[in-house]
Formats: sequence, C-alpha cells, structure tokens
Amino acid sequence: MSPITEKDKTPISNERYRLHYHLMPPAGWMNDPNGVSYYNGEYHVFYQHYPYAPFQGAMHWGHAKSRDLVHWEHLPVALAPSESYDKGGEGASGCWSGSAVDDQGTFVLVYTGHVDGNSPEEVQCIAFSSDGIVFEKLPENPVIPGPPDEECFGFRDPKVWKRGDTWYLVVGYGKDGLGKALLYSSSDLRSWHYHGPAAESDGTMGDMWECPDLFPLGRAEDDHVLIFSPMNMGITKTFYWTGKFDYTGLKFDLRHAERVDYGFDFYAPQTMVDARGRRIMYAWMNIWGADMPEREDGWMGSFTLPRELKLAEDGTLRFIPVEELKSLRGEHHSYTNVVIPEHGTLALPYLEGDSLEISAVIDVSGQADGTFGIRLRCSDDGAEYTEISYSHGEGKLQMDRNRAGAGNGGISEVELAPMEDGRVRLHLFLDTSSVELFMNEGRKTMTNRIYPASSSLGIHLFAQGAVSLESLDVWKLALHPAAKSGAISEK
Repeated sequence: MSPITEKDKTPISNERYRLHYHLMPPAGWMNDPNGVSYYNGEYHVFYQHYPYAPFQGAMHWGHAKSRDLVHWEHLPVALAPSESYDKGGEGASGCWSGSAVDDQGTFVLVYTGHVDGNSPEEVQCIAFSSDGIVFEKLPENPVIPGPPDEECFGFRDPKVWKRGDTWYLVVGYGKDGLGKALLYSSSDLRSWHYHGPAAESDGTMGDMWECPDLFPLGRAEDDHVLIFSPMNMGITKTFYWTGKFDYTGLKFDLRHAERVDYGFDFYAPQTMVDARGRRIMYAWMNIWGADMPEREDGWMGSFTLPRELKLAEDGTLRFIPVEELKSLRGEHHSYTNVVIPEHGTLALPYLEGDSLEISAVIDVSGQADGTFGIRLRCSDDGAEYTEISYSHGEGKLQMDRNRAGAGNGGISEVELAPMEDGRVRLHLFLDTSSVELFMNEGRKTMTNRIYPASSSLGIHLFAQGAVSLESLDVWKLALHPAAKSGAISEK
C-alpha cells in the first residue's frame, strides 16, 4: 500500500480539546480499539482510523506502541483498504475491527473486510508481520468467506485467542432480532470450523453484538468473561457477562450480567493479557451520534485510560486504572475532614486545573441522607461546569454535563451503595476534554467527554445536608515535557 504522508492528513487547527495523557490520533478520525495486544515486550494498540479527515471514511488500522502504557509512539498505518473484499466505491468499506495475536513470533491481525454491495458484505481476513510494523495481507483471504446465513444483521469484529493447540474466534452477529457471538476454531488461523453461537441475547440485550471479546478470568480454568457492545439497546452501549465457558460443549453459561460503563462515551472495549498476566482493557472514548466538537479542529476520537480487569468472588468485575498511571502524578495536595458549608460550595487552595487525578472518601455511615458533589472545569462566573454528585439517601451517583461547554449535554447515573465500611470512594481522572470516574474501588465506572472553555479551570466542592468528607487527594497530572499533546510521538 502507498504510505500515508503528513501532507495527506488533515492538519490540526486548534489544540483546545487535545488530551494530555490519553491515546488519540495524530490527525483524522479514530474509533474502535483493534488488535490490543502485547508483542515482543511492547504494548500494541491498533484503531479504526481515517487519516485524511476527522470523519468516518474507508477504514484503515492506525497503530501505536508503548513500553509503559503511558508514553505512546505512533507507527505507520498497519492496514489500508486495497482488495476486493475491503475496498469499495460509494458505500462504506474498509478494514473494519478485529484483533491481534502472536503466532510463534509472527504478529497476526484478524479483521473484517467490509464493502457495501458485496455479497456477502462482511468477511474475515488475515494480515501478518515479522517485525510488528509492516503487515501483508494473506493471499488466500478471506479466511472466513461469509456468515453462516447471509440474511443477518452484521458479521464482524473477530476476536481471537488460543487455548492449548487450538485457536478460537468469536465474531459479532445478529439474526431475528437477537445479538450473538458466533464461535469458530482453527489449528492454523487459516482454516476455520463453525460451531454456532457461544452466547446470544435472550431478546433484551440488543439485536446485534459488535466487538465481542470472550476470555478467561478468575481462579477456575473455566471462569470466563464475555464483553460485547449491543446495538439498539437504548442507553446501554456495552455489556459484560461473567460465568463459565465449556470448551467441550462450546457454550457460555451466564452467571452475572451488567453494563461495563455507565457514561455516555464508552464503546467497543477490547482486552489483552500482558507479560504479567494482567487482563487490560481499552475502549473508544466517544460514541456514535455524538456532536464531537473536536472535528472542527481536524481530529476526532480518543481511547479511555487502560483498566485492569479483576473478577470478584460475587461474579462481578472490578475495573482498576493500571498502576503505571501513577507515573503521571506531579504536585500533590491532601485534605482531611473537610467541612463544606451546608447548601454552599467550597473552593480549596490549589484545587484547579484541566489535568487532575482526584480521590475522595465520603463517610456516610450513620447518615440517613445527604448529597456530596464535585464541580469540575468551573468558569469564573459559575456558568460553566461539570457536576458529579452522590446522594446517600437515593443511593445514586450522577454526572451532569448540561453546563459543561460545547458538545452534548445529558446526565449519566448509576445506583451506588456504600462499601461495607460505610464509605463511598470516588477516584476520577480529569483530562482536557474527558472525565473518567471509578467508584468504590472499581465496582462501577462512568466515562464522559466534555468540552469546556480553556479558561474554565475551577474545582468546587458542595454539599446538601449532613456529609462528612473524610479525605481528598489531588494530583496534577503531566507527561514528560518532550511528550506533548497526549504522550504521542510521530515515527
């Protein structure tokens, strides 16, 4: 394929919404994470990418790598539409989402070739590399030439893993109003045998499942997790199942089901295992149909921070920011037993900025009611802010971005009970145009994009009723000065 040069890319005209420590495209469009993997001692992340403009176009695979999950180096585009099965004319086309595996030193990408008007429109394909940078498409593509039934709603986003000597693949699918994760197996990544659905909706969980990811997690060998992005399920954009997967019957036995994230801007999560055995997840920190104000500046899209997944005894997941993010911490301020005027707000010294990590512990034991809140990115006149509030009486947390600036408004909410010790723990990461909130040690998460004015930097606390803020820790976050605009360097 012809190399994409700097003159081909849409220039970035304004850095106002560029993130300081999140992975984002150097220019152009970014959506789903693809090929999230650990290869030859480095983390690799690919992504759906249109390098020529900040809009969805014929999909390429952008590519970045890192040694520490914090500092990223952009590499040349890994895949571009070039063949009859992934390059089309007027309609949608491209190298759509997929995954990556290490096959005895060969880096293999497995992806969906999509061309509107083809029959079938979606097929599964392979590309491979010996150096992890330059990829060659398999001459025998497509390796899965079509869905089991062409009268379906989607057949895309293969996720591959290996168990013993066998490769397994799940792919998103919809049929008769039911989302499904279809299962295939192979001995060589080239010839695939279809086994039917590993899991499917009961009629209430979407009519097509995008980006399914099935993987082992837990103490028992058959403990597994299935993550998927259901289409047409209202406000629920991502879901996880925990349970047991039987490699004999090749069926998933559901034990617990829940949303992955309770914010507006979280989609298409994908996981990997690193050399330490950690299961790490990324997601697209945007959502289809949103306003996306950064497009005005020549770019669009970002990934969430990397989150480690852990399976709890009760079958629920914990989502924990990876420990490497602590390297971002700079100036630190700590407050204890903070008294907030009832029905008033409090601005603490040094508590302001657009790149912060904030940890708050609220003691609600023995209290019948009360609301605690944090307002982020407040303007001097008080007209602009994003509000996070927790009501003990309702057992509910909300993030209100109706006054957050440009872009979409709306209120995200989640039911949140105090922990066993009677405390509520909030851990949030604020970046230029994003807020990621981890609640009660990762039991719930909420992710939203916000687009305030660059001058809106205030952070205010407020309370209604009896609330005891036991502790508050604030770190200013920064990358090494040489890694400007999102820990990205261009190769």
